[in-house]
Amino acid sequence: MIQLLFTLMLSEMASIMLLLFRNPLRKLLIMGIDRAKRGRAPLVVKSVAATVFVIMIYYVYAVREIQTRPIESLNPTDQILLANYMLQASLMGFSLFLSFMIDKLHHYIRELRLLRKAMETAKKQNRSFEDNKSGGVEEVKGLGEEISTLRAKIKELEIECASKDNEVKSAETSLGALKSQSEGFLQEHARLQEENESFRNQLQSVDQGLTHSDGKKNM
Repeated sequence: MIQLLFTLMLSEMASIMLLLFRNPLRKLLIMGIDRAKRGRAPLVVKSVAATVFVIMIYYVYAVREIQTRPIESLNPTDQILLANYMLQASLMGFSLFLSFMIDKLHHYIRELRLLRKAMETAKKQNRSFEDNKSGGVEEVKGLGEEISTLRAKIKELEIECASKDNEVKSAETSLGALKSQSEGFLQEHARLQEENESFRNQLQSVDQGLTHSDGKKNM
């Protein structure tokens, strides 16, 4: 058990050293930890850590129980058990602490990588923005010239529209005059038709009187 705990502790220390400094094995270790945190592996690791913690608490309790005994009642076997329990509890606690450190280092390394990627993308966007800005100044100048020409055209169109409005108003007034004149012509035409009808009626009556008088003379 002690050899296993020593091996575990040394491997954890080696993992921490690999995570702290840049080396070819660092990426492989990070990839392995990433895969270990997927699926059911975190549940298994937590279960093992909880078991080790319970055993460590038991050893601490056993050490406390032996230490509370009177010194006269302790024999060499108790002293050996006390040293063994203290060593195993210390190794377990230190192993749990190192595993916690590995987890936090892995988390901080991932956050640092994400931060560096975000900074690189921000730098690229800033460069592209500056390039677009330098090209955008020329575009703004061209747009300003186009706006000035369009404003001049708008003024010309407004003047032309005002002249057209005046022409339309004059045409409307002339049309009103023509309408009134045509109405007068229609009234005059109606009056002339009435006079013509009256003249025809008078002529017919005169013709009838003449024919009637001629008939009487012949008789």
